[in-house]
Amino acid sequence: MRGAVLVGVCIAVFISGLGLAGWQFSRLEKRERPDNPWKHVPPPPHHVDHTPFIPAGLKTGPEVTKVCLSCHPNSAREVMATDHWTWAGQKVKDPKTGGTIHVGKLNLINNFCIAALPNIQACSACHAGYGWKDPHFDFSREENVDCLVCHDQTNTYQKGLAGLPKPDVDLMAVARSVGRPTRLNCGQCHFKGGGADAVKHGDLDGTMYYPPERIDVHMGRLKFQCVDCHRTQKHQIPGCAMSVCIEKPARVFCTDCHSEKPHGNERLDFHTATVACQTCHIPKMAIDAPTKMYWDWSAAGRDDIPEDPHVYLKQKGRFIYAQNINPEYYWYNGRGERYLTGQKIDPTRVVQINRPLGGPGDPEAKIWPFKVHRGRQIYDKQYLYLLTPRTWGPGGYWTEFNWDLACRLGSQDTGLPYSGQYDFVDTEMYWPLSHMVQPKERALQCADCHGPGGRLNWKALGYDGDPMFRGDREMTGLVER
Repeated sequence: MRGAVLVGVCIAVFISGLGLAGWQFSRLEKRERPDNPWKHVPPPPHHVDHTPFIPAGLKTGPEVTKVCLSCHPNSAREVMATDHWTWAGQKVKDPKTGGTIHVGKLNLINNFCIAALPNIQACSACHAGYGWKDPHFDFSREENVDCLVCHDQTNTYQKGLAGLPKPDVDLMAVARSVGRPTRLNCGQCHFKGGGADAVKHGDLDGTMYYPPERIDVHMGRLKFQCVDCHRTQKHQIPGCAMSVCIEKPARVFCTDCHSEKPHGNERLDFHTATVACQTCHIPKMAIDAPTKMYWDWSAAGRDDIPEDPHVYLKQKGRFIYAQNINPEYYWYNGRGERYLTGQKIDPTRVVQINRPLGGPGDPEAKIWPFKVHRGRQIYDKQYLYLLTPRTWGPGGYWTEFNWDLACRLGSQDTGLPYSGQYDFVDTEMYWPLSHMVQPKERALQCADCHGPGGRLNWKALGYDGDPMFRGDREMTGLVER
């Protein structure tokens, strides 16, 4: 009886201690909690009704742009200085000549639709301009800039081949509606990259147009628009996908609004030195809409496989999609390696079209969550580099189902020689995640990463094992690099 009383007293004291500790932690957490993120967001400009400024009778996109420029004379030149216009904004060293070249969506190869230039009339439906149908497009002509694609507020504006407005678009109504860009403007291209909704990115898809909080806390609970974080000056929009950006561009950071040490807890805050905010706060990707994880072009062209847009299409081959899945985790310092068109490959190994740089000894690197898209695509057996086939349009693979013809035409379009011998090779592309952010209640917890069954591969990240079990110093969260 006496023993039972002592045990009861001990339990009561223990629970009381937990309560006191919890109260102290809550008090600390309350004191250290960051301000409401809206306090760090510049107020949006007041909307101006453009109806009085837009005359009737506008029949083409360039006519609309001329009217826009009558009041905004610098806007077209500002747009022309951006990656959204050039599709080749980053400077890199040419491995063949040693000189400097500009690279971007225009002249880089990916493992989705492979190459833009041979298919530019179709791909330029997502270009911020009008009329890019061949190499003769005039990038210096101001009226070729498309103002409406980013500023339409009717949600009816649609672009078609060569970036021209579709015939049923009421240009006058769209032009009179213009205002600050919304998620619907940005999502028309960025949510549908790779050919359809949710294909390319693991954290951007059609659920983000009007997301509930369980999809993204910033856009759901807080009602953020894309431009609230991607704060634009002179039409320069910070942020750039690692698919095209190799060096560090102007980026959006969590610390633009949040503290470097936001948790009010020493152990958690020490994680921020080596773990990206996204790693804990994006525990799942493709939450509602499945994203493409694998694309095998070598299986295309067959008539004996039933077509299903998530499994197989004759034009494009086999796919694997996945939904509500864990990301993969790698060190990332904001820079990456990128396969440049024409570089030699080893077809016996997986070709990394891009990959993040960094490691445990890099003071700029943190552990990041990634979608890794794996594929199988065409390469030249003699020259040993990835090829740039024409898929869309006359003679393209989607019309003729002839890889040799598609590669010959693609060679004419890009100037990359083709030997006449081709095969297929496995490839990988890495896509860091920054959207579909979850609040602390749904963020990763200690056991999600540490201990048996944790989702991190510690040895692959450069550790001997789980750093939580490497001594007292690590147990406090002070993990040495």
